[in-house]
Amino acid sequence: MTFDDFDFDYELLDGLHAMGFEHPTPIQAQAIPVVLSHKDLIACAQTGTGKTAAYLLPILNKIISAHSDQRHLNTLILSPTRELAIQIDQQIEGLGYFTGISSIAIYGGGDGAAWSQQRKALAEGSEIIIATPGRLIALLQMGEINFKNLQHLVLDEADRMLDMGFYDDIIRIIGYLPEKRQTLLFSATMPPKIRTLANNILHKPEQINIAVAQPAEGILQQIYFVYDEQKIGLLKHILREGNFTSIIIFASTKENVKKLNDELIRNRLNTKAFHSDLPQKEREEILREFKNKTLPILIGTDILARGIDVEGISLVINFNVPHDPEDYIHRIGRTARADTTGTAITFVNDKELRKLKAIEQMIGKEIPRVSLPTALGAAPEFKHTTLSSKPKRKKKRPFRRNKPSTTSDNKSKS
Repeated sequence: MTFDDFDFDYELLDGLHAMGFEHPTPIQAQAIPVVLSHKDLIACAQTGTGKTAAYLLPILNKIISAHSDQRHLNTLILSPTRELAIQIDQQIEGLGYFTGISSIAIYGGGDGAAWSQQRKALAEGSEIIIATPGRLIALLQMGEINFKNLQHLVLDEADRMLDMGFYDDIIRIIGYLPEKRQTLLFSATMPPKIRTLANNILHKPEQINIAVAQPAEGILQQIYFVYDEQKIGLLKHILREGNFTSIIIFASTKENVKKLNDELIRNRLNTKAFHSDLPQKEREEILREFKNKTLPILIGTDILARGIDVEGISLVINFNVPHDPEDYIHRIGRTARADTTGTAITFVNDKELRKLKAIEQMIGKEIPRVSLPTALGAAPEFKHTTLSSKPKRKKKRPFRRNKPSTTSDNKSKS
């Protein structure tokens, strides 16, 4: 199957061909016909499978087909993070390059100029808005947006939005929208709270599930068992000895991100930290450098697991095991995107064994263990580190009553 089989408008096909896209991914092949048929949709697929284009392409084609001379707001896309909102906006610019369709990313954290630019774009009639829930609600309260002509609502990375506590905001936003609309919910995982949300806002949706909660096949996953004091040494060894050109390191907190970055810079490694304390412009510049391959190593928290879409990332390192097994999928999904290959390495100490066990139970297999370099000393030997192992319970001795003594026994003792 090729994109020509969808009978897209030639302007949209020109953009696809210019970007070198010929064949749809499985999620695109299944989702595009549903979106074109105006049905609501719940689509669940792992990261890196092309979910964004799966809804953007048919929506762009429908906007072209409407042949409206007057621009009006056609589509609202909700995103959990500003980074993802920016990247979706960039994808619209690329895919719709020859269509003339306009879009605007709306998110918080910018300066007054960014706020003015967003309001101006809304006033001039952008056809697609990509917004984070908090900033969108601020605009709605000011009466800045008219949704009367809205045709499409898309919730991208819906599971992440709920994890970040946006459920009430989403319901509040939907209260401003026309009841008659097409609603598309895209997610990498499908926990019960997503089902609850879908039941509340979708109408007789079609459902697509592809490789739920499974890492891409092209990812080489590895585990190192380490003591805490060995983690930094192992990290330096991998960065210096490995043949990796584009690397993301995940840490559990922004404080750990900052400490790791300082330590690696002291060792003359070209790294930058990415966290919420940075000004928005600096965060955007860091991502730009990383995408352009002028910055080889990026260190961040789980905000990067959902908010960055960069091809060619060759290595992901989990300096800390994520608390949620699903976050492991999103972290390592930054590599091996679009049918490429990559490596994902996770450091595990004694306090993180339960998290590792939960990850392996979710993906249904044991992640290969790798021996520490001899220069780092002996690795810890943790008990019960395999997927199938269970702590052995001590056998209870059967309770036995004392045998009642007989008369003859008593006589013999006397």
